[in-house]
Amino acid sequence: MSRIDVFVAPRPNATLIKAMTFVNRIVMLHGIPGLRDLLPFNRLAGLRGVANVRHIDFPEDDRQRLKACCGAGKATFITPNHPEFFTDWMIDKEVVSRVSPLAASWATHGVVNGLGRLMQKFWLANNLIAQIPGNSGAAKEHSVAWALKGHGVLLHPEGGVGWHANIVAPLLPGAVEMGLEALKRGRLTDPDFKVWIAPVIWKLAFTGNVEAALAKECAYVERSLKIERHAADSLPERVHRIYATLLSRDEAAYGLRSDERVSYDARQKDLLVELGRRLAELVSGGAGTLDSGELLRRSRRWLRENTDDTGSRKQVRTLADTIQRLRRVGPWASANPRITQEEIAEHLKRIRNDYCKGTLRDTIDRFVPQPAGPRRAHIRVPDPLGLHAYKGSVEAALVELHDRMQETITSTIAQLQAGGGFIFYANPFYHR
Repeated sequence: MSRIDVFVAPRPNATLIKAMTFVNRIVMLHGIPGLRDLLPFNRLAGLRGVANVRHIDFPEDDRQRLKACCGAGKATFITPNHPEFFTDWMIDKEVVSRVSPLAASWATHGVVNGLGRLMQKFWLANNLIAQIPGNSGAAKEHSVAWALKGHGVLLHPEGGVGWHANIVAPLLPGAVEMGLEALKRGRLTDPDFKVWIAPVIWKLAFTGNVEAALAKECAYVERSLKIERHAADSLPERVHRIYATLLSRDEAAYGLRSDERVSYDARQKDLLVELGRRLAELVSGGAGTLDSGELLRRSRRWLRENTDDTGSRKQVRTLADTIQRLRRVGPWASANPRITQEEIAEHLKRIRNDYCKGTLRDTIDRFVPQPAGPRRAHIRVPDPLGLHAYKGSVEAALVELHDRMQETITSTIAQLQAGGGFIFYANPFYHR
């Protein structure tokens, strides 16, 4: 078994964690005042702030709500939404530094273990827990033990980044399951022991008009993917054309007819149904009408269990990867008649992550995506869920957490919109 597949327990170094918090605030988020807005310094990510988050709006009431359920005598699992890669680490670290500085954080095994021994040592000292697909038992055990010490554990219940900050994806059960295990153990010595699931949401908003920078990034994507630009298209229409062209290529690859008169989401749905049917035949013998999520879970399990059938494995992996990629543009994309600059930026980052590959520039942008301009992070804390007082099932707890997170995001966006915080365009994905 390779090292990347083996859990290695974090070894937190309080001094390093404190130093990284300082670096995070200055270099990664805020940049260097006096230089971050001056040419040529504002072209250097380290001077302007790698994540270019100039302001953090984290009301004291929200901070105290989170802080109150952290600390000795209780176990806390902090569950932020997951709208953006790299910036997630920056903002999550800022949040825990204010409420529970030694909280452990879950991260993908490719980051913690996959960048060499020196970087592994660095991430473990920063108290990162490697999430290893199909082999998460040791990570969960360590997380429960750490949470019982009162330090807290942070993990993203949505799983991977979806690049859709306005919508919370269906939640995974890990935090609730670990919380229930911590409750069982804590109650062995303290009948009043408390366990909290503490959701956090953050929403990024540009501080000004960044259309020119978004258009420049859109042009790069068009060139990289060899997609023709129509001169009369608005910026959102260019993004829609990119997606429509990529969808046509997928349809052609699987022998399906492309009809551009039909809406994007209808075409996408038809393609997903057909690909799901083909994948189900390979992994389940055509088992019923599985939803895409369950079908992908069965596919991952099938790939782990069938290591010798090279030809079928390639078909299963290709189909599963295509379905997963297509599903990343959900119904939310066509739900509203207007689209913001922030949503356009998310579309472009999602496309670059999923389709633009093979160059150093693309690789860097995948791991450290650069925003189109300065932003403000709005951080809010919905009411935590006390598992010590909760009598429902794991599934019901996930629904409750999801509702609290989505309601808080929706209300935060409404407040920002009322204050003129967004620039809107007509949404070409929308249809009546």
